[in-house]
Amino acid sequence: MKYAVLAAFKADYKRLSPSEQVLFKSALRVFIEACDRYAVDPSSAWPASLRVKGVENAPGVLEMTWSFSGPDGRATFAWIQVEGQLAVCWRRIGGHEVFKKP
Repeated sequence: MKYAVLAAFKADYKRLSPSEQVLFKSALRVFIEACDRYAVDPSSAWPASLRVKGVENAPGVLEMTWSFSGPDGRATFAWIQVEGQLAVCWRRIGGHEVFKKP
């Protein structure tokens, strides 16, 4: 799965603690597998462990949860095309504060 990363995501990621970065990378493995399934069949279900859903009042932006217990971990993304293929555009990462400008 191809991807792009917004500058806001990069800045947010740098602010994560090393343990938060490890948690995100762990969830990312599951996320990438789910994205590959989605690319083949958009009706395929997302893993419940990621709680993927649309962001309220932000059409086309989705969120995934990478940590439920302290600290809360969320990442927002959108589907884009890269070189004619479906890809993920990572927008923001962190806690609930990412929903202010998802």
